[in-house]
Amino acid sequence: MTASSVSARRYAEAAFELATEAGALDLWAADLRAIAGFTEEPDVAAIFAGGRVPRDQRRRLIDAALAAEVSPLAMNLARLLNERDRLPLARAIQRDFQEMLDARRGVAHATVTTAVPLADDERREIAARLSSLTGKDVDVTPVVDEAIIGGVVARIGDQLIDGSTRTRLLALKRRLEGATR
Repeated sequence: MTASSVSARRYAEAAFELATEAGALDLWAADLRAIAGFTEEPDVAAIFAGGRVPRDQRRRLIDAALAAEVSPLAMNLARLLNERDRLPLARAIQRDFQEMLDARRGVAHATVTTAVPLADDERREIAARLSSLTGKDVDVTPVVDEAIIGGVVARIGDQLIDGSTRTRLLALKRRLEGATR
């Protein structure tokens, strides 16, 4: 883990604790998305990455852009990140916070790769099967990759479920090669 990812995780944990205590998890999630979105605007990112714009001018920019959009506590976080020259961590903080929120709610995210686009009912069926395997509600992000030939490859976190035709063909090829020796 890099130093910046450790820092982002710490900020996210602190925000998550505040949000939990206040019963404002969804509000914080929205606020962190807004802050991250703001910091990723190309002109804004250049201002915060360059270091040539003084902190007080950056703070005025933050106040003008976010004060009406985010809660006061989230605004304090944005200001703190500015003071510590850590505002570029906003997206990582938002992602880590969302990860914690999903874990609390029993939600897992799966990237499901198929050779052809999935129909809605197929997507729901795959989500249901993955949910039964994981014991969590699974949100499916479909990806099309013709190289897998057919079948499904699902990745949930660091878990890989490979039911692709390509993998089955490669396994068959290895068995056939082994049988000829």
